Amino acid sequence: MTVGHGDDINAVGGPARHIPVLLAEVLEALSPAEDDVIVDGTFGAGGYTRAILAAGASVVAIDRDPDAIAAGRDLEAQSGGRLRLVQAPFSTLDQHVESADGVVLDIGVSSMQLDQAERGFSFRTDGPLDMRMAQAGLSAADVVNNFKPGDLARIFGFLGEERHAGRIARMIEARREKRPFERTLELADAIETHIGRAPKDKIHPATRVFQALRIFVNDELGELAKALFAAERALKPGGRLAVVTFHSLEDRIVKRFIADRSDAASGSRHMPEARARSATFSKSGGGVTPGDAETAANPRARSARLRAAIRTDAPARAGDFSIFGLPKLPGPKLPGIERPGER
Repeated sequence: MTVGHGDDINAVGGPARHIPVLLAEVLEALSPAEDDVIVDGTFGAGGYTRAILAAGASVVAIDRDPDAIAAGRDLEAQSGGRLRLVQAPFSTLDQHVESADGVVLDIGVSSMQLDQAERGFSFRTDGPLDMRMAQAGLSAADVVNNFKPGDLARIFGFLGEERHAGRIARMIEARREKRPFERTLELADAIETHIGRAPKDKIHPATRVFQALRIFVNDELGELAKALFAAERALKPGGRLAVVTFHSLEDRIVKRFIADRSDAASGSRHMPEARARSATFSKSGGGVTPGDAETAANPRARSARLRAAIRTDAPARAGDFSIFGLPKLPGPKLPGIERPGER
């Protein structure tokens, strides 16, 4: 499962570890049956995959984290050939399955990633300032120690919705001139000292900055957008799409995609070819959130939202990122390191 990006990172990581969020609702949306092929685009600890296998379907499970794939090998071996694990970004899911009856995406950082201090996702315990899901490429330390203050402010402001983005970026610039940031607690403590923390504050002052860095380093919003286009290409007519998000930015992308793809323009007598198109999805209900019982048992679920849609028989459309309103977040090209969005 994944946690809500807005959660206090110091507070998460207790007994709720590895509990799949909105599991019953996801299964209802997917309706897995014997002989179905379901793509679990975010394998993580395998919570959804296990439930789908138990329903009799086969699963192609994808994760870009090599640790998640390694941890799932025993389940793969026990599946009787009904589970295939793939180490790859979920944006490439249509390259790993020819035709799918369902696709489920559970967006964000997994519990086991948060709980491993050496991965650098959390400042609950000290670790290297890393945050890379694929364990390769640009790290959070690279961003913090090399990006211009204006770029850092944009990243913190948009991806973290941090109201002190400019102040924090300028503090980072001044502090890194003395010595670079290398550890999670170094950055968290520097932010708390600079911004302060009132007794009534529910979250740590560094929470939104850590959220923004993680989303940027892993290009999470861009990957989500590309994964939705890939699901459109992979799903067969009648195939089901289920996406669980934990942040308003993610939910906005999914909501806009489903709205755009379920809108069939009939064309006009002035521009019939330019405007005519067929809906590629039909919306399946509205946004579903966890009930009180689930959030009490699993506090990490409290910001989750499920959106679902059913594939029509219309041809997939070309991917158009303009429907999402994603910003361009610039940053310096570091030697030998690929920036998010560069392919």
